[in-house]
Amino acid sequence: MIEIDIPGFKHLRLEHLILDYNGTLAVDGRLMAGVRQRMHRLAAALRIHVITADTFGEVRASVADLPCTLHVLPQQSQAEAKRDYVRRLGADHAVCIGNGNNDRLMLADASLGIAVILEEGVCSSCLTAADVVCRDINDALDLLRHPLRLTATLRS
Repeated sequence: MIEIDIPGFKHLRLEHLILDYNGTLAVDGRLMAGVRQRMHRLAAALRIHVITADTFGEVRASVADLPCTLHVLPQQSQAEAKRDYVRRLGADHAVCIGNGNNDRLMLADASLGIAVILEEGVCSSCLTAADVVCRDINDALDLLRHPLRLTATLRS
């Protein structure tokens, strides 16, 4: 668990990290450099989940050696399916990271929502649903490893 008290924002007790795959952890189906090491470090404090429609068909092989639960979604109603997954885990104890229109509901429901901007961009509805926006996934994961960065960004 990661606990962070952010003045004027909220007290976070994070137990689950829920990650979109394509456009968030990966570009064109390939995991971004640096992600593997960061996920291994974060697994000591958080239960990690990767949730995806697996657009490029690469996710199973890419995350096979990672400490995470993989959930592959059907093509329809993905935004709702992602939100429902987060709710089943407990949205009050979840941090979600995504970039797409199908990530907006899980980012909005999570205790902490982080949008990332990789090569495929970020959907504007995802931006408005997020609490924080990062320029790439490694910066987003590092926020969880260095929580005072979140305090600096989110305090009022």
